[in-house]
Amino acid sequence: MLRERAEQNKRGRQHGRRPELADFLRSRRARVTPADVGMAPGFRRRTPGLRREEVAQLSGVGVTWYTWLEQGRPINASAQVLDAVARTLRLDPSEREHLYHLAEVAYIPGRQSDTIEVGQEVQGIIDALDPHPAVVYNTRYDVLATNAAYRDLFGVPEMMDTGIRNVLWVLFTVAEKDCPIVHRAQELPLMVATLRGGYGRHTGEPAWETFVAELSAASPYFDRLWRSGDVAPPGPRVKTFRHCAASAEIRMTSVSLSVNGLPECRIVAYTPADRESEQQMAALRARREVCPRDVVAGPGPTRAQKEDPAP
Repeated sequence: MLRERAEQNKRGRQHGRRPELADFLRSRRARVTPADVGMAPGFRRRTPGLRREEVAQLSGVGVTWYTWLEQGRPINASAQVLDAVARTLRLDPSEREHLYHLAEVAYIPGRQSDTIEVGQEVQGIIDALDPHPAVVYNTRYDVLATNAAYRDLFGVPEMMDTGIRNVLWVLFTVAEKDCPIVHRAQELPLMVATLRGGYGRHTGEPAWETFVAELSAASPYFDRLWRSGDVAPPGPRVKTFRHCAASAEIRMTSVSLSVNGLPECRIVAYTPADRESEQQMAALRARREVCPRDVVAGPGPTRAQKEDPAP
């Protein structure tokens, strides 16, 4: 009898958290403006805060799921998704812990939420895209997973000398003659502007602030681009690459795809933009098949993992 009453009281307390969770999320959403997250204000906006669908989009979750969460419905939320929502709503550490408590999810202080393990399902998808290069990035351009064709295209020894699995770090710290991107003056500013678009949701986080500070110190060019304050979303475009084993430049069309269940991550897939580039990629693939040991197998840990390994 006493046990049954205790269970009923426990369920009542937990149910009582849902209305408070709903109120908390609505109040936090109301204080974040579109400008805070790099969005245009748009027309017919009744309140200065974000809309529900905007929070969902920025957090990488479904609109219906977030709406139910904000309505206080009894749905399950993972720590990874709560972290994404917390970043979008710009919650401080105390507010983030409060969000976890209200959502009935165990809170782990100081966890690196953007150091994500890519599962076999996603790895299988990008492997299936071979012979087309494919990679999984997070918002900071950490490389979370690659397929063999991606490693063919970027498998120059200079790229791996840093031991840091981050594309921006590599592109800004290798010598210009070794940079795999040909048109650096056009491509690198766009990449930094895309990075800044994600940075707004991570302002003040140690991993992000350290990354920006150290790359600014290592590369005056990055520092200048970062200080410009430009913001841009990821999008499709044609990029031109060079490779030490290719006889000509390789032009590839890149497309970014969101990944359900991996907030703020995207698959970037590359396809040859012309027949010559297709032939160059085929030659790199043949080189891998004949001399696999001569091709760099894959990158090392991300910068966040080197400094603060995930548990």
